[in-house]
Amino acid sequence: MIPFTKAHACGNDFLIVTEEAAADHNWGSLTRSLCARNTGIGADGIEFFAWTGPNSGRIRLHNADGSIAEISGNGTRCVAAWMAESLGSKPGDALEIATDAGLRVCHVNAVSTAAGFTVDVTTGMGVPTFAPRTVSLATGRRIEGVEVSTGNPHLVVVVDNANFIIDGQSWAAIGAEICVHPDFPNQTNVEFLRVLSPTEIEIRIFERGVGPTTSSGTGSSATAMAALALNGCVSPLTVLAPGGVQTVTWGGPGSELRLTGPAALIARGEAFYQ
Repeated sequence: MIPFTKAHACGNDFLIVTEEAAADHNWGSLTRSLCARNTGIGADGIEFFAWTGPNSGRIRLHNADGSIAEISGNGTRCVAAWMAESLGSKPGDALEIATDAGLRVCHVNAVSTAAGFTVDVTTGMGVPTFAPRTVSLATGRRIEGVEVSTGNPHLVVVVDNANFIIDGQSWAAIGAEICVHPDFPNQTNVEFLRVLSPTEIEIRIFERGVGPTTSSGTGSSATAMAALALNGCVSPLTVLAPGGVQTVTWGGPGSELRLTGPAALIARGEAFYQ
């Protein structure tokens, strides 16, 4: 039996499993089994966790398909919620979480127990890097985008319509092709950006190792950075995704980007796994 906690951040859901509980198992196989939507518990990935200090821990992320990812902004915030509940954290407390993309410090802004356990957290997401990038699709169509690193890879593409359609193709179809494009040997996350105003954007997300998702913390960060750096938007920037709202603040090149949003614990249980 594998003990787990399930959490979500704007509908982007994760299982939190301690390294101790998973020690005798192949983490990739375990993740594929537990994250299966119809035959498992269902989730976008598993965050494998180990305490490293009184207010600190380490996580290793596996996507739903079993692949390893450097970091998830929403997954990190879900772990912060789990740590906050475990520690009895209060607003103003800071939690340190080591990821494969580096240390992330999560500041607890608010805690609510009115309906389960929910926190509002601001996470330092590191200093992003970006550069213009053009990708040629199988049809010959050239997609102009911005390649962004927020500790993991992203390609951000600007759209001009509410349906996020590009030349008659859906964003999901284009995202699926770009994600596994030969130009990205390790694959890439793909976000589609629609500017609503200088302080608000709307996005769609095709996540590496998962597919279309309702939200993404690093995706929101990457897309916001592209909007702030190249598309006339100003910080703080509200990011609307199908699963909910997050806020990004960024002072410009060379400065750390900060992501604010909610995370909620959903359930605890034990999963059968051989």
